[in-house]
Amino acid sequence: MAALPVEILLGIYLGLLVGVIPALASWALGFSFKYFTGVTLPGFGVAVLAIALAGVSGGLLALADRSITSAPNAERVITAIVLVGMVSLYAHSKGDQMGATFPKRLSLKQLRDRKLSTDVVELVAGREEVRIRVVGEVADMEGYPPLSESLRAEIRGGEWTFPVDLRIGELETRLEDRLKTAFDLGDVTVSIDEQGRATVVAAPPFSGLSKRIGDGRHAVSVDAVLPTGLARNDEVTVLAPDAEVRGTVVSAHCDGSADSEPLETPDVADADAPPTPVRAPTTDGGEGRLTVAVNRTDAQPLLRSSSAEVVVEPRGIRREYELISLLRRAGSRFRRLTVGSESALAGTTLREASVRETYGVAIVAVRKPGGWRLAPRGDTDIAGGEELYAVGPTDKLDAFAEAVA
Repeated sequence: MAALPVEILLGIYLGLLVGVIPALASWALGFSFKYFTGVTLPGFGVAVLAIALAGVSGGLLALADRSITSAPNAERVITAIVLVGMVSLYAHSKGDQMGATFPKRLSLKQLRDRKLSTDVVELVAGREEVRIRVVGEVADMEGYPPLSESLRAEIRGGEWTFPVDLRIGELETRLEDRLKTAFDLGDVTVSIDEQGRATVVAAPPFSGLSKRIGDGRHAVSVDAVLPTGLARNDEVTVLAPDAEVRGTVVSAHCDGSADSEPLETPDVADADAPPTPVRAPTTDGGEGRLTVAVNRTDAQPLLRSSSAEVVVEPRGIRREYELISLLRRAGSRFRRLTVGSESALAGTTLREASVRETYGVAIVAVRKPGGWRLAPRGDTDIAGGEELYAVGPTDKLDAFAEAVA
């Protein structure tokens, strides 16, 4: 019989050797029960099962068996039994913890909620942005005609910048909207990885009237006296003999107009012709033909009428655009700035910094950890790394941007 320390070391070795499978089984039991049922198995029961799986005759009762406790290698066997029980208890507790924290269902949305890697963040005009690039070939969307090679090359060669705080799912949605707007695509799907590399599957632009008609709307053409300056997307009321129908102008054509459809933008421009100002095509006024998008229930009264009268309605004013326009007329601009850690403003309040008196600009919003704080008070503190919106003349904003950074 070896010395006691040697027997204990041999017992530890034996326990680790035979305790691997029982430990894995204990972890699996703890994880499975917690994940699927929310129930935590008793640790003592798991330890008894683990010792039995280790091949110890009698399981935990072997510690009370005289044939084992009186054997020449009793110290070695008892040490191994205790070690197997301890390892199984530890594995069971870890499995139980993982079962409680592991997401019940992995979804694409959870993966899309991640943000881009910090390696792709760039400093553009004093603010952090991410630049998205299209990599690989632009694939054709199944069920649609193939893209032309020129359009495919334009999409592949494009680059787009976005705010740095957007998550991957939001970036994909915004890039899809930009691609549809920039290239007039029929449909597009974008997938972006953490390095800002976009994979694009796109359908070519559609042609025809149905592209401009929303769901639940019908396009109806009527003969009418059209006002001068009528443009696509104007809101109008069409007065038929037996109904008044509100709708959105899809296209219009005045009799005697030089163009067959003045509201349509030409597909091909003369390269040698001098550039013309960009403006929405409008009608010349007079007798003509109007196509308007209306609700399904309003289509029948217009189809029954041989002629109608058209009244153009105001679309209202976007107050935020009106405000920006007034500021520009007064020589002021908006600018989004990030406070540097070494800035004189870091660690002070708006009142202490005297931004308006010192720099000649006004702070209209400050971004705190909880979100944007609009019209901040004088006691609002400013910390390094926070963002703010400033309003003022261009030269004042330039000087203030240097102080902030």
